[in-house]
Amino acid sequence: MARVRERDVAAFESIYDGYHRLVHGIALKMLQDAMAAEDLTQAVFLKVWSSPEAFDSGNFGAWIARVTRNRSLDMLRSRALRVESDISADIPLEGSLDDMVFATLDAESVRTALASLPDDQRKPIELGFFGGVTHEEIARRTATPLGTVKTRIRAGLRKLRLQLETSVVG
Repeated sequence: MARVRERDVAAFESIYDGYHRLVHGIALKMLQDAMAAEDLTQAVFLKVWSSPEAFDSGNFGAWIARVTRNRSLDMLRSRALRVESDISADIPLEGSLDDMVFATLDAESVRTALASLPDDQRKPIELGFFGGVTHEEIARRTATPLGTVKTRIRAGLRKLRLQLETSVVG
């Protein structure tokens, strides 16, 4: 990113090559619309190029995944306002475990890893991270105590991390 801040096009292309599948995969999963996912992918990389100072330091993969998720939620909120549906999107990403999971994402790997989770862990993760539903709303919808929802999400994210680390290493 230091080279991108200096307007190095080759550095930007390298970042794009390394992360466009991650960005597009998250956008597609959340938006369920290929054209919207492509538009969002372009917008995220436009932000990387036009505002490289937005990334200070740390895990770039986690940062770009968070930017993608937030922009996807913004788009979902915008759609909701137009059709007057209720999509809550104030679930925060907490801690380095979430960052680690998002940093290693690619669309196919995450679909496979998610599919292998037990339903009681997979469903809240999908609702929260890809559907923009709060922990409280997940608890209400599933008639599950809030603490249990958080525990299941955390356990599921740990399993995802291990599976994704294995798929990256293997």
